[in-house]
Amino acid sequence: MTEIIEKSPIQEGLTVLREMRTFILIWFGQIVSVTGSGLTNFALDIWVYQKTGSVTQFALLILFNTLPFVLISPIAGLLADRFSRRWLMIISELCAGLCTLTIALLYINGQLEIWHIYIATALSNAFLGIQWPTYNASVTLLVPEKHLSRANAMNQLADGFARLTAPILGATLLGIIHLKGIIVIDFSTILFAQIFLLVLPFPEIHNNSDKTQDTKESEENLFLGEVFQGFSYLRQRPGLLAILLFTIIINYLVGVFDVVVIPLALSFNSVVITGTIFSITCSGILVGGVATSIWGKWQSYIHTIFISTILAGLFILIAGLQPSLYLFTAFGFLFFLTVPVVNSSVLAILQKKVTTNIQGRVFALQGAIATTCLSLGYVSAGFLTDHIFEPLMTSQSPIAIALGQIIGTGTSRGIGLLLVMIGFLVISLTSITYLYSPLRLVEEELPDVINK
Repeated sequence: MTEIIEKSPIQEGLTVLREMRTFILIWFGQIVSVTGSGLTNFALDIWVYQKTGSVTQFALLILFNTLPFVLISPIAGLLADRFSRRWLMIISELCAGLCTLTIALLYINGQLEIWHIYIATALSNAFLGIQWPTYNASVTLLVPEKHLSRANAMNQLADGFARLTAPILGATLLGIIHLKGIIVIDFSTILFAQIFLLVLPFPEIHNNSDKTQDTKESEENLFLGEVFQGFSYLRQRPGLLAILLFTIIINYLVGVFDVVVIPLALSFNSVVITGTIFSITCSGILVGGVATSIWGKWQSYIHTIFISTILAGLFILIAGLQPSLYLFTAFGFLFFLTVPVVNSSVLAILQKKVTTNIQGRVFALQGAIATTCLSLGYVSAGFLTDHIFEPLMTSQSPIAIALGQIIGTGTSRGIGLLLVMIGFLVISLTSITYLYSPLRLVEEELPDVINK
C-alpha cells in the first residue's frame, strides 16, 4: 500500500520557487525597471500639470504614454512570434530608456518643453509596446500551467508595487534630485533588468530556418496576413474575443481613475500628500497581486472576472459620492484591489486557450485593446472634467443644486459626479454581458492547448 506524504507549506513553497525560479528572477528585474519608470512617469505628470494647470494637458501626456503602444501592437505581436523573445525584450527596453534619457538632457540644458515630453514618451512607449506583449507571451514558456495565475498575479503585483512606491519616492526625490536625477535612476533600473535577461536560460519558440527562397518570398507576401492572424484566431473563437472586448470596462476605469486622482488630491493638498494618497489607492494593486499570487488559482476564472468587475464599478461609484479624501482613498484602494484579479484571470484564460506560436499576436491585440481603453479613459476623463462636470458642479444651476444634495458642490465635485455615473454604467454593462453564453462558458467550451 502506497503511503501518501503531504508536503508542508514550506516544502510546497520551495517547490513553487524551484519550478518558477527563472521566471521569478526575470520578474524581479522587471519589477525594479517598472518602478524606475513609475518614478519618471509621476515626476513628468507633476511637472506638466504644475506648468499648465490643465487636466486636459495632463491627460494628453498620459495619452502619449499609451497611444503608441496601440499603433505598434500588430507588428509587435508578429515580431514576438517570429524572433527571439529574449532579445526583443532587451533591445526594446533599452531603446525606451534612451528616449527617456533624452528628456533629462533637454532639462539639464534648460530647453525642455511640453512637446518634447510628448514626443519622447511616445517613442519610449512604442518600444515598450514591443517589450510587454513579448514578455506576456513568454510566461507560458517560463512556468508550468498550474502556476499561470500565480505568474500573472506577480506581474500585476509588479505594477502595484510601482504604483505604491513611485509616487511617494517621486514626490520626495523631485525636490532633491529634480527631474534629471529621477530619469537617471530610471535608466539605471532598466540596465539592471537586462542582466537577468542576458544571463538566465530563456526558452524560445524555434521556427524552421531551413527555407527555400520561394518560401521566404511567400512569407514576405503574407506578412500583413500574419500581422492580423491574432484577430482571425480570436474571431473563430467568440468566447476568447469576448474576453478581450470585456476588458474594455476595467481598463477604461483605470484610465479614468489615473487622470482624476492627482487633480482631485491637489485641489486639497500639497504634492507630497497627493503622492501619498495616490500611493495608498494604488497599493490595492499590490495587495491584490500578492493575494492572488499566494492563492495561486481560481476555481473559475471567468466568474472571478465578472464578480470583480461588478465590485470595481461599485467601489468607483462610492468613491465619488462625497467630497471626502478618506472615502475616496479607501474605495480607490478597494477598486485597485480588483484590477490584478481581473487582469491575471484574463491572461490565464488566454494562455491556456491560445496556442503558443500565436500568443505574441494575441497578447499584442489584447494590449492594444487595453491601451486603447486606457487612452479613451484618459481623454474622456480630462475633457469631461474640464469642460462639463467641473463647470456644472461649481455653478448654481438647478441640476447642480439637485445633485449637490447627494454628492455636494464645489471644487472636485464634478470629478465625483463623473465617478458615480461611470460606476453605475459599469455595474449595468457587466450584468448584461453575463448573459452572453460564449463568454460565460468559455472555460468549458474551449479546450486547453498547453500541457499541465
